[in-house]
Amino acid sequence: MGLLSLGTPLPWEQAKGLAHEVRQHGIEQFLHIWRSTKDRQKDRLLWGDEIEYMLISLDHENRRARLSQRGHELLTTLQVEENESQKLANQTGAKPNLEALWRPEFGRYMIEGTPGHPYNSTVSELASVEANMKRRREIVSSLMKDNEVILSVGSYPQLGSGDFLEPPHKANGAFSQSLFLPDEVINPHPRFRTLAANIRQRRESKVRINMPVFHDLNTPQPFVDPTIPYDRNLFAGDKEAKEGAALPDHIYMDAMGFGMGCCCLQITLQAPNVDQARRLYDQLATVGAVMMSLSASSPIFRGYLADVDCRWNVIAAAVDDRTPEERGERPLAKDRFVINKSRYGTIDTFLGAEDGLFKPEYNDLPLVYDHDIYKYLLDNDIDELLAKHIAHLFIRDPLVIFEELLDQDDAISADHFENIQSTNWQNVRFKLPPPNSPIGWRVEFRPLEVQLTDFENAAFSVFTVLLARALLAFPDINLYIPVTKMDINMERAHHRDAVLDERFFFHRSCPADSQNYLAELTANEIINGCAEFVGLVPIVQMYLDSISVAHTVRRRIDNYILFIRGRANGTIMTAAAWMRNFVRNHPAYKFDSAVSSEINYDLAVALDNIASGRLPAPELLGAGNTA
Repeated sequence: MGLLSLGTPLPWEQAKGLAHEVRQHGIEQFLHIWRSTKDRQKDRLLWGDEIEYMLISLDHENRRARLSQRGHELLTTLQVEENESQKLANQTGAKPNLEALWRPEFGRYMIEGTPGHPYNSTVSELASVEANMKRRREIVSSLMKDNEVILSVGSYPQLGSGDFLEPPHKANGAFSQSLFLPDEVINPHPRFRTLAANIRQRRESKVRINMPVFHDLNTPQPFVDPTIPYDRNLFAGDKEAKEGAALPDHIYMDAMGFGMGCCCLQITLQAPNVDQARRLYDQLATVGAVMMSLSASSPIFRGYLADVDCRWNVIAAAVDDRTPEERGERPLAKDRFVINKSRYGTIDTFLGAEDGLFKPEYNDLPLVYDHDIYKYLLDNDIDELLAKHIAHLFIRDPLVIFEELLDQDDAISADHFENIQSTNWQNVRFKLPPPNSPIGWRVEFRPLEVQLTDFENAAFSVFTVLLARALLAFPDINLYIPVTKMDINMERAHHRDAVLDERFFFHRSCPADSQNYLAELTANEIINGCAEFVGLVPIVQMYLDSISVAHTVRRRIDNYILFIRGRANGTIMTAAAWMRNFVRNHPAYKFDSAVSSEINYDLAVALDNIASGRLPAPELLGAGNTA
């Protein structure tokens, strides 16, 4: 989750006075990196994935499933081998040889795992992805207690509801000031609690997250959540729920942890050069919404069935640090801009590439950007599109500043740049080469929901990588749509059963004319092809047909593609649909939208059984596929 530095994080009252200084140095750091790396060529097509897990404690006697705070404890143990290998490498110069790397995430119950080294550029290595994911799960499992399991699901159904945490804590923490979440759910790394507090203080209120409730047969009309402690008077922000922050017919949440406590699957791809990275950034951004709908795995929030399938908007609201002036609720006086969305969202501007496909009308959103930074970048020979991209990112304040890292050598450090860059959480991220590093220009693909099984996560990862390589191999493929249509697509992708029921704006394969290039297509038409668009799966298959692939490798890849096809055409369910059906068919469910502790326990057990391969789930994985 972004930049994880060590040191003393400054409270917001101190940090806000240093924001301009951090931005200035961040721009200088960007320029140093640009000048030294803009002409890099022929970097290998390396890539890697990030999978986030939740550690769950099962109380079989009382039929309860709770988030375990031992996630942080396990993480410390998992990192011992990595730290020792790194020490040895520093002494001998030998490259560490690790199966996996482990990183903290916002939740104390969360663990992030990545491969021990990037996957190489060969297609044959794609056949090893699932095995590495399985090995990561095995490594974590070897450290767990008998009653613990790890799940890779988008949102934990009872986060912030009832008896959801082990050990239990009261929701009375000063950092989040949440009505529902204790600060003890937050990872103890100094960045995370400061991040939660600074977002709240900067926006001058608690965050306001409202997800539409799924109205079942017995759900009250209107639905007004009886579990909200409207009369609590511990913090000044406690009155917000009663004063309108909690909307009727919605599931109300009030802390960063509800968003950043969700899990995801992310993929980072290295491009041969900066231009190819810009092409990947633009083209992959347009497929984010449909891919998110295929991967939907978040249908339950704070103990209620939601009328959405994905977590994206929850996180966007959970980190929305905009002040009332920036949100347009008060006239600008102290702040510089009115900003149309949270710092977590779809991109607001394309970068363009030398493929000649970009047109100015694609950037149809009135872009908010720092004009002084933009001019300074132009004066330093940065092209207009990239200059506006950077100047747009830098309308934001740094949220966490470490006292020890204020003074840096801008020629060899990127910390100030990354402080801003890493807290612009967009559906794709354009990543610079680190200073003095062999790592090249990269693009991070961010909208995927994490999947329950290693098979599914491997399928989505491999398909994304192959699509990216096809986009580089076939530079005439044009997936551009206007930025505003991409925003609409992302909203539609959240809806319940969006993969089956929604239509998404997409670029026709062979438009009749330049003004008639947009079509509204289903996920099935975009993925599998139709008269309007050739299909992402056929594009990937054309790429595979154009290169040499061993029979055994192609067979495995074809099985992943078959799974993606099935998700798109509805023959294979999303995890979100599967979980909603499980709840609605549970004997204890009262058709009132509420997911009780008993149902949550049975759901956690069932999900673990599927993830471990003990429970076949062809409706979720496809015929013949196992975890």
